[in-house]
Amino acid sequence: MGCIQYQKINKQMIQQIKYYKTLEEFLNSSLQSHQILHIDLNGNQIGAISVQSLGSALANCTNLSNLTLNLRWNQINDQGTSGLSSGLENCTNLSNLTLDLGYNQIGQEGASGLGSALSNCSILSNLTLDLGSNQIGDQGASGLGSALANCTNLSNLWLDLGGNQIGAISASGLGSGLANCASLSNLTLHLGYNKIGQEGAQSLGSSLANYTNLSNLKLNLGYNIIDHQGASSLGSALANCPKLSNLTLDLGGNQINKQQQLKVKSKCLKSKRLVFFTINFL
Repeated sequence: MGCIQYQKINKQMIQQIKYYKTLEEFLNSSLQSHQILHIDLNGNQIGAISVQSLGSALANCTNLSNLTLNLRWNQINDQGTSGLSSGLENCTNLSNLTLDLGYNQIGQEGASGLGSALSNCSILSNLTLDLGSNQIGDQGASGLGSALANCTNLSNLWLDLGGNQIGAISASGLGSGLANCASLSNLTLHLGYNKIGQEGAQSLGSSLANYTNLSNLKLNLGYNIIDHQGASSLGSALANCPKLSNLTLDLGGNQINKQQQLKVKSKCLKSKRLVFFTINFL
């Protein structure tokens, strides 16, 4: 490809990207023309009514393939999330989605509904979803995992569910649900500051061992009441991931002493496939 032709293509791509920092500006835009869209409404005190309007507008963005939507630090509850989800489920051409809903008031219904909406995006391959510091609880995490299981083309997933009162059963459900994403090769999973415990760590590890195409994993289980037995079981399971070559594991703030930490490390290092490995216990 010649330099001039490349510059033309690059210019066309830049022209396709639309940036909005106010809701009103986006609502008044040519919705059906959007293909690559960045909307930043971080910290705008947006509530249910506004985010429902946003969802209704997104439903008309039928040609949208790439969406980055920052709604962090607002006042979005389950009602608002439902309106947003209704819009996203119509964006069936989405292949890349970055959605930041951290530090809102989203509960189990909102999280489950959002998952169901995303499951309609059948060609979605790259998903970054931040639901950190909400109140989705056990049912919300399980519902989200079950729904994402239908995203069969998902290859890259970055998921933050930290600080959401998630326990052992829902951690297991989340892990087993994502195991159905057969194309998943890169996974970053933030589950810090929950209450997953020994049983949850063991179940999550067992599920991860069945991720047949997973090559890169970053797993944060810091501050989850996990003891050395749960951590050791997790390490043994991760060593059995058939294609895992890069592993970053955060177990900081749990109930594991220095002697036990060495055992957990040795469990992980039994994998002959690991090229890069780092673990944190602080």
